[in-house]
Amino acid sequence: MFAKRTNWELRTNRYSEALEGARRAGRKLLDLTVSNPTACGVEMDPRVLRALADDRGAKYEPEARGMSSARAAVAGYYEGLGVQVAAENVVLTTSTSEAYSYAFRLLCEPGDEVLVPQPGYPLFDFLASIQDVRPVAYPLIYDHGWHIDLHALEQAVTPRTRAVIVVHPNNPTGSFVSREERRALAQLCAARGMAIVADEVFLDYGLEGPPHSFADESNCLTLTLSGLSKIAGLPQMKVAWIVASGPDELRAQAMARLEVIADTYLSVNTPMQLALPVMMESRHGFQKQLKARLASNLRELDAQLAGAPQISRLEVQGGWYATLRVPVTQPDEELAIQLIEKGVVVQPGHFFDFPRDGYLVVSLMTEEREFREGVGRLVGVL
Repeated sequence: MFAKRTNWELRTNRYSEALEGARRAGRKLLDLTVSNPTACGVEMDPRVLRALADDRGAKYEPEARGMSSARAAVAGYYEGLGVQVAAENVVLTTSTSEAYSYAFRLLCEPGDEVLVPQPGYPLFDFLASIQDVRPVAYPLIYDHGWHIDLHALEQAVTPRTRAVIVVHPNNPTGSFVSREERRALAQLCAARGMAIVADEVFLDYGLEGPPHSFADESNCLTLTLSGLSKIAGLPQMKVAWIVASGPDELRAQAMARLEVIADTYLSVNTPMQLALPVMMESRHGFQKQLKARLASNLRELDAQLAGAPQISRLEVQGGWYATLRVPVTQPDEELAIQLIEKGVVVQPGHFFDFPRDGYLVVSLMTEEREFREGVGRLVGVL
């Protein structure tokens, strides 16, 4: 009686079983996989909760794209990045996951394809398949830094390809799309009648400051996604957005269709929209705290790896994670389970579709003391 699109493999894998077993047994674990900004010891701006008490939130006056004040706050965020975005080209959603669903509904018929980066975040398979869209991987290759394999990407395009997804910077590799790669992607998409869907949730966490944003791309239809979850450390507040850019006619058509999709759901609640300007402003304090921790932990990681030549850290340009290349003595999952048994939790590379064994992913968000001890134990085991 159930739809095929939800016929997923839901059995718990051995890694998750080992982790759950260790926690049930009450064992002390040094967690190098922390990804929840509300549970990592970074303080939240007290203005955030106060902003939700606005009396205007008791009145319901739905706007499909979102309240003008909220969309203006999003436009102001991009202005701070040196990018001109008109509030009329912004659509609010409750999350970037919902923003992806809007994008897929806008661009794809059932059975159409979107190209997704590999390695990359594993949620794409679920986000696409639940919309009856087929994700097709294109490779990121590592050669003194991460690069898009543009030839392989172009070879992956078929008559059913509707969009190229870029994660800027990528999760977990921390690599940005270069300006040269962006130009090549825009030219390809314009020539083939495809769109770029740019996920920029980690954009503000560049090690050398924020890079270019796709939100001002003019050569092809581009949907740029972001939200409060990462830029302000507020995943519980559930506000994200899509910015449409590109050739005027295509952008106008996209916005008209997105407005119909948004009007069908009207998913973003009024109190959150009223509070959005304050929450956007709160990002400065959050990012200051978190960036200091990310930089400190990256220095600590490099210092400890300097005495462990068998382990190397791959180049990272931004984001919250670091990727380690380790000796291939067993599958990554087995190694991660062995590390759990030694009291340290990391993510095996295959979770992110690394092409082969020999990769571990660690979070740089972990509290500094726990991170220092966890990396020390990791190095000791390896």
